[in-house]
Amino acid sequence: MRSPTHFDDVEAAAREIVARLGNEIRVGLPLGLGKPVTLINALTRIAKDDPSIRLSIFTALTLERPNPSSDMERRFLEPAMDRLFGRYPGLDYAAMLRDGTLPDNINVREFFFPAGRWLGVAPAQQDYVSVNYSDARDVLLAQKPNLILHLVAWSEDRLSVSCNPDITADLMELRRDGRLDALFAGETNPELPFMEGAAAFPISEADILFEPKVPFELFSAVKQPVDDAAKAIGLHVSRLIVDGGTLQIGIGAIGDAVAQALILRDAGKISAIHAARPFPGDGFAEETPFETGLYAVTEMLVDGLLQLFKAGIIRREVDGAAIHAGFFVESRDFYSQLRNMNPKMRSKIAMSPISYTNTLFGDEPGKRAARTEARFVNSAMKVTLLGAAISDTRPDGQVVSGVGGQHDFAAQAHALLDGRSIITLPSTRQGSSGIESNIVWSQANETIPRHMRDIVVTEYGIADLWGKSDAEAIASLIEIADSRFQSRLLKEAKAAGKVPASHEVDPDRRNNTPQAISGWLNAFREEDFPDFPFGSDFDEIEREILPALRRLKAAASSRRALFRLAMRGWARRADHASILDRMGLSDPRSPQSLFKAAILVGALEPGDPHNASNMRKR
Repeated sequence: MRSPTHFDDVEAAAREIVARLGNEIRVGLPLGLGKPVTLINALTRIAKDDPSIRLSIFTALTLERPNPSSDMERRFLEPAMDRLFGRYPGLDYAAMLRDGTLPDNINVREFFFPAGRWLGVAPAQQDYVSVNYSDARDVLLAQKPNLILHLVAWSEDRLSVSCNPDITADLMELRRDGRLDALFAGETNPELPFMEGAAAFPISEADILFEPKVPFELFSAVKQPVDDAAKAIGLHVSRLIVDGGTLQIGIGAIGDAVAQALILRDAGKISAIHAARPFPGDGFAEETPFETGLYAVTEMLVDGLLQLFKAGIIRREVDGAAIHAGFFVESRDFYSQLRNMNPKMRSKIAMSPISYTNTLFGDEPGKRAARTEARFVNSAMKVTLLGAAISDTRPDGQVVSGVGGQHDFAAQAHALLDGRSIITLPSTRQGSSGIESNIVWSQANETIPRHMRDIVVTEYGIADLWGKSDAEAIASLIEIADSRFQSRLLKEAKAAGKVPASHEVDPDRRNNTPQAISGWLNAFREEDFPDFPFGSDFDEIEREILPALRRLKAAASSRRALFRLAMRGWARRADHASILDRMGLSDPRSPQSLFKAAILVGALEPGDPHNASNMRKR
C-alpha cells in the first residue's frame, strides 16, 4: 500500500508542496473548521516571501476569534477568549486582507463569510463569489485546482476529512477516477472526530501528511442565548414538522429553539403551550410525540440536530443513516460528544458531499422517496411583503454572509411533492435609532425571490404564502409583523396598488407585541424555556451580563439613552459588585470608568432606553 510522505516540520511540508507543484499553486481550501491552519499559513508565508509564486485560494467561512468592537466588549471577551473560542490560531491571509498587506501574488476568493465579519473590508468584498453552495464545487473545478489542503482525523490506516466532506468528498472521487490531477496534503488533529460515510478514505490516498508536535486547538463556536422571539419562532415551527418526515435546520438561536420545541413536543408538553398562544389559529397543528421519528438531511450538522438525534427523535434511517450532513462547525463540547459517542451510534451520522444533501441530482428517485414531508428551516435577515427573503447582502451591496445552501433547500422544497421551505426571522431588529421592522415593503437585493415564496415564520405566527396571490401574501405577512409597523406596511402596499384600498388588518392581529410574547412564555419559562437549552460556555455572571451588553449596543448611538442608563444604574452599583468586578469596573478611577460602571448596571434591567418618538418605523 502506498504511503504519504510524513512531516512533523510544517516549513518542510510546505516546501515539499512547492517542490512538487511549482510556482502556480491553486488551492481548494475547505470551508470553516476543515482548514489546516498551520499548513496554509506556512504556504502563505512562502508565497509572501517569493513573488514568483502565485498562490490562489478558493474557500469559504474563514474562522477568526472575535475582535472586540468596543471597550465594553473588550472587557467582557478578553478575560475569557481562550475559554470561549479556544486557542485557535489566526489565518495569515485573513490578517493581511484586513490590514491591506496581502501581496499581489496571493489571491483569496470566498463564497461565504461568517455573518458580518467582512463588512467594509474592500479586498474581501471585491473577491467574494456569489454562488449556491451546490455549485461551489464546479466553480472551484473551473479554476483547475492542483492542491487540496485539509485538516484530517487519523485512525490506523484511514483518514477522515471529518467536518468537511462537503466539497472534498467529490474532489477525492474525481481524483480516484483520474478526472482531477491535484495533490492532497493533510494536517492531523486529534481533537477532530473520526467521521465515517463519504468523509473517510484510505491513508494511501494522501500525498503529504503533516503531523504537528503540538496540534492547534479547534475553533469553538460560542452558543448565543435563545431570546423570547426565537423561542416563539421555535414553537411555531414545531407545528409544521410531520412525524416520519425530513428535517433541516440551521445554526444559531432559532435552530436551537426549534430543536428544544421538538423535544418538548416529543415529551408531550407542547399542547398546553400552544393552547395558551395569544394569537389566532392558522391551521397548523402538528403536536403529537414522534412515533416514527425524523430523518435529517442538512448541509450543516448543528448541535440542535445532534440533540434531537441523541433524544431519539431523529431516528428514521435512509441507507443506514439517520443524518446525512455536509459539514460542521460547533462548540468544543459538540466535538467531544462526537468523539466519545458509541461508534455504532456515530456511524448513523453519515457525513456527505453537498451534491448529496443539497440537491436531488444523482439518485433522484431514491432521494425523493427518502425525503418525504421535508421541512427545510432557514433564517433570513428580512422578508419583503411580496415574499422575497434577504439573507446575505445589504442594500448597498456589502455582503453580510452569503447565499450558502439557502436557495438550494428552497428549490429542493419546491421540487419535492410534499416539501416546504420555511424562512424564519424575528419581526424586528434594533437599529441605530430604535426598533426597525424586518418585514419590509422592498429591498434591492434578494436571496430567495418572490416566486419561490413558501412559508415565513416570525414570533407572531406562520404565514403560508405558497400559491397565494400577491395581495394574499401581503396580508398574511402583515398579520405576522410587529403591530408597531403594521399600519405603515399596509399603507405602503396600498400606495403600490397591491392590496385593495378597503383592506384592514384583522383586529385579532393587532396584539403582535413583545409583551404578548413574554406573557405567553412566562407561564412555562422556568421549566421549559432556558436561555441556553443545550448548555453554554458562559458562566453564570457572564450570562447575566450578555443581555446588558445587547442593550448597551442598542443605546450606543444616543447620548440621551446612555444618560438614562447611567441614571438608572448610578445608585445601584453596590448591588452588582460581582458583575462590575468581572468587567474590571469594580474600582473606577476615572470619570469615564465611573460612567461605564453606571450604564452597565443600568442596562442590567430590561427596557428600551430610546424614546418611543425615536423609534424608526419602516
